[in-house]
Amino acid sequence: MHIRFHDAIAGLPAAAWDALRADANPFVSHALLDALERSGCIRPDWGWQAHHLGLYEDGRLLAAAPLYLKGNSHGEFVFDWSWASAWQRAGGEYYPKLLNGVPYSPVAGPRLLAGNDARTPSLQRELVEAMRREAERLGLSSVHANFLQPAELAAFGDGWLARSDVQFHWHNRGYRHFPDFLAALNHKKRKNILRERRQVAASGLAIEWRSGDSLHDDEWQRVHALYEATFDMKGNHAALTVAFFRQLGTLGSTAQLALARDGAAIVAMALFVQGDKVLYGRYWGAAVDVPGLHFELCYYRGIDYAIAHRLDRFEPGAQGEHKLARGFLPARTHSRHYLANPDFRAAVAAALASEAEAVDAYATELGDHSPYADHGEVDR
Repeated sequence: MHIRFHDAIAGLPAAAWDALRADANPFVSHALLDALERSGCIRPDWGWQAHHLGLYEDGRLLAAAPLYLKGNSHGEFVFDWSWASAWQRAGGEYYPKLLNGVPYSPVAGPRLLAGNDARTPSLQRELVEAMRREAERLGLSSVHANFLQPAELAAFGDGWLARSDVQFHWHNRGYRHFPDFLAALNHKKRKNILRERRQVAASGLAIEWRSGDSLHDDEWQRVHALYEATFDMKGNHAALTVAFFRQLGTLGSTAQLALARDGAAIVAMALFVQGDKVLYGRYWGAAVDVPGLHFELCYYRGIDYAIAHRLDRFEPGAQGEHKLARGFLPARTHSRHYLANPDFRAAVAAALASEAEAVDAYATELGDHSPYADHGEVDR
């Protein structure tokens, strides 16, 4: 078996890469990762350098992993800033590190691409070991595998530290339409959602749902401007370029958008990415302040779309307890971390043990506050 590392996703065969995914998760599709690289979103001066891993046998790609050399911890959503600070205070160099994940997206999905057959577990272990050896060869502090699927966790040995967090996901229980979903909620939550939707209806804004491949260039320009303004307002860096947004429009129905117009002008937007049976909420931006508009575009229109298209799940993004009141239930995410220095690894392991207890308690508490009349459970 031959191991190769690639400084661009274009160096790996697209059809073979996509065929190795355990599911059609769009965030690890060759086309989307390539669009990120070609449109200037993956740049060493922003802390991202592609270092994708491929395992080959007789020239054929058997397994692969999206991999990056990271010069910082931006755009990962599994926060290790305190680890970096501690290691650097001790005289070490935390960066660069290796990241097995996808850029700018707190979305669980395949990270160890090895098909779905009898060889899959052993190939996944080979990928993990290859990442560890590469970190050793380069003298790196650590390797991080973020937002793993549960089926991938067994590939990581005892030397890898486990970490978990909580997101909020909406699950389709076979709802016929939005009122059917509302009927499943308790009275207080249902009343609040109806009030928020009435506020938007009374605003006079026109709301529409559009597939990304139907947007004109000037519409993508406006959508990107709203996205960028939201990041600027919060003092954050908007890493996705307008060129990437335009590229999304060429990927069929991958991008979906909820738009609010005042007359002909787009004044607010929510951008989604659609997988096979899952809708993912990604970005929001608005040039107007309308009560309830954020919830309408980012959550309720997404639920509407998921019901109409018989999707299984809607993942609106990271964090946000306010999602619980709007029908989204707690779900656990998983990551694994290899720290090369054994003393540093032991210190972080002790901190993670305490963190895990807190996260478990938090998830349990959230599960006791289900918005559903039949008390839906935490997704374990």
